[in-house]
Amino acid sequence: MAVDTSAQTVTWTYVDGDWHEGNVPIVGPRTHAMWLGSSVFDGARWFDGVAPDLDLHCERVNSSALAMGLSPTMQADEIAGLTNDGLKKFDGKTAVYVRPMYWAEHGGYMSVPADPESTRFCLCLYEAPMIPAAGFSISVSKFRRPTIETMPTHAKAGCLYPNNGRAIVEAKSRGFDNALVLDMLGNVAETGTSNIFLVKDGHVFTPAPNGTFLSGITRSRVMNLLAEYGFETTETVLTIDDFMDADEIFSTGNHSKVVPVNRIEDRDLQPGPVAKKARDLYWDWAHALSAG
Repeated sequence: MAVDTSAQTVTWTYVDGDWHEGNVPIVGPRTHAMWLGSSVFDGARWFDGVAPDLDLHCERVNSSALAMGLSPTMQADEIAGLTNDGLKKFDGKTAVYVRPMYWAEHGGYMSVPADPESTRFCLCLYEAPMIPAAGFSISVSKFRRPTIETMPTHAKAGCLYPNNGRAIVEAKSRGFDNALVLDMLGNVAETGTSNIFLVKDGHVFTPAPNGTFLSGITRSRVMNLLAEYGFETTETVLTIDDFMDADEIFSTGNHSKVVPVNRIEDRDLQPGPVAKKARDLYWDWAHALSAG
């Protein structure tokens, strides 16, 4: 049975010095990343004419490459420049996901590590609508986030995502959109796709970075914007009970920026005023970039 390998939405990929339309075949069965997982990526967003924190996302993909033993072949400003060129190929009506990637072509024959000298780069841009502001539901996953002693949690590495994927698959099988994932000690780390916040009695809380999840670029941006407005965020250890008792829950992440949680397990939640303010502050800041 033939498998459909076409791109699911309008897609342009820069690889080996040129732009190509669609889902370009770029790895073979001997490619190290294909069978030993030496790939890293990052995600930025273009929407409404803006690409917030594009420079930071481009810098982070290079940091992730180094953390995985790869050798970045592009400067961050070069990646940003290519992104701006590639975005001109789209109609400007649908949000675009911006995904720079590195992976190793060679390594693994006599030893598992990748050969850093074989590092390759591509930049994939594709249409991807954002999650509606109405929010999404979460269940508590039975799966846990690894620690830095067991996985490269300090990198945005492809090998980390099958674990998040199975948490989301299980959540969907139970009728939820996403999963609340815990660390190895049983404290809340993140959702399967984003960082997580709660609001209790007007105070904002989020899990303290402990080496089990990426402290996201959008997470940091939202915390700073809230602080400027007057809402300080406390980074601390948070349990499932803290989230079950929260007045509001919202997430931050590159895919849809700031989105409320409208159900956790059997408890329904309404999008609250702090989550709305966080989203409004982010949107205002992002759109001010183009005005400036």
